This record gives sequence, structure tokens and C-alpha cells, in this order.
Amino acid sequence: GKVWLVFQRNMSGTSKPLFDKILVANRGEITRRVIRSAKRLGIKTVAVYSDADASALHVSEADEAVCVGPSASAESYLNMDRILEACKSTGAQAVHPGYGFLSENHTFAEMLAKEGIKFIGPPGGAITAMGDKITSKKIAAEAN
Repeated sequence: GKVWLVFQRNMSGTSKPLFDKILVANRGEITRRVIRSAKRLGIKTVAVYSDADASALHVSEADEAVCVGPSASAESYLNMDRILEACKSTGAQAVHPGYGFLSENHTFAEMLAKEGIKFIGPPGGAITAMGDKITSKKIAAEAN
């Protein structure tokens, strides 16, 4: 997997995390893995959850948790405005998207950037350049 820069070296040569708190915009095992890694690095975590996931492990393992809507993913995990509001209300400085959901959404990455919130992943322009999975598969098939 990819490793994104989460540390900066200061003048004395020691390192500290770039972020004090991140929000993980996903659910389930991927969120739990990000939370565990962040905690090892000394970074506070915020989980988001839908009504259906209120008692899920990722919710209890995070330092904070915010309900972002009803059970349907389109109304919760894919609701960019609600995720952004969760960042603002908790003071999260960055968002780790996990995979799926908003991880390949350039509009979301750009929305965060406009609010001064970092996207832990490629910039919006790179996401756009990579294209969506259907287009990528068509290009790959045509190359054969």
C-alpha cells in the first residue's frame, strides 16, 4: 500500500505528526486499521457512522465519533457536506478516505482543500487524471 506523509521534521531534528486529529471517512475494518495506525503515531481520530453502524467497532475505537446520517450510504458516508461538517465540528485537520466511498472523488478532495482540510491521498487533480474505474478498464481493454 501507499504511505502518505504524516510527519514533519523540526529544526531540532525530531519528528512530529503533521496532524493532531484526522477524520476517517469510511466504515468497518479499513477504518479500524487507520484508527490503530493513527493512534500509534499519536494522532487523535474521528470516526463517522450511519444510524445502522452506531454500535460498530470503528465507532467505539475512535477518540470521537459523529453520526453523518441514516443507514443508506448515499445519505451518510457519501454525503460530502455532512462529512465536511463533521470535520469542522470536531476540528479534524485532515480526512483519510479509506477505500471506496469518497476515496476517488476529486470533488470531495477539492471541497476539503477549499476549507483548509487536508485530504490524505492524492490531490483532486490526480484523482481526476486517474479517471473512474469504468473508463480505466475500457482504456486497459483497448490497449490489449
